[in-house]
Amino acid sequence: MKGTIELNGMHFRAFHGVLEEERRCGGDFVVDFRCGYPFADALRSDHLSDTLDYSAVYALIAKEMAVPSQLLEHVAGRIAAAIRAAYPQMGEAFIRITKLHPPVGGPADAASVSLYF
Repeated sequence: MKGTIELNGMHFRAFHGVLEEERRCGGDFVVDFRCGYPFADALRSDHLSDTLDYSAVYALIAKEMAVPSQLLEHVAGRIAAAIRAAYPQMGEAFIRITKLHPPVGGPADAASVSLYF
């Protein structure tokens, strides 16, 4: 049996962006994560070791969000690599990083980068 595990609405203050001011002052970001996962063992055992640990995934995402980058694509790629290395049994996954109020020369609520891996 397979299922989906999601962590949505993770909020971070981070220092990503092409502009020097973004890297100096930081901005607010929201990260959403979803992946397919084999549930058969967890359905039988009721043990955390048989599934994806949400808090461990959050810690991996937080660690990569703390490393400043110019491009959200780069951040998403680092997060994907870290999660895939920790959970090789994971199926197809998705990560979206949203920058709130991006500096685009006019009003904009958010800009997002999504990666399927």
